[in-house]
Amino acid sequence: MNRAELVDSVAKMTGQTKQGVHDTMSAILHSITGAVASGDRVMLVGFGTFERRNRRARVGVNPQDPRKKITIQAARIPAFRPGAELKAIVDGRQRMSAPPEVGSPSKSGTAKKSAPKKAAKKTSKKRR
Repeated sequence: MNRAELVDSVAKMTGQTKQGVHDTMSAILHSITGAVASGDRVMLVGFGTFERRNRRARVGVNPQDPRKKITIQAARIPAFRPGAELKAIVDGRQRMSAPPEVGSPSKSGTAKKSAPKKAAKKTSKKRR
């Protein structure tokens, strides 16, 4: 799946426009890239962690002339560690949950709160 196919898929699931999904996804990727570049970790619980790792300098072999040794410089590289839920779904040990329904209230507290329940009437018996 490429970026355009991902945008189409998310737009169909959420009912948003493709342009809106594209802009949102660009902002998310920009934020992740900036955070990882500055050395921060981006943890998406259940999905995985994006982080920056340091690779040490090392000696390698020139692929054009295998007898020649070359020095490979140290580098900072991006890395991704999949989360437990992603691993379980890919391995087939767990089923992926259904996508959220369009227009359904989220669990973040934006749903209407129910009215408080009325207390039951107490009937008291007089003791004689």
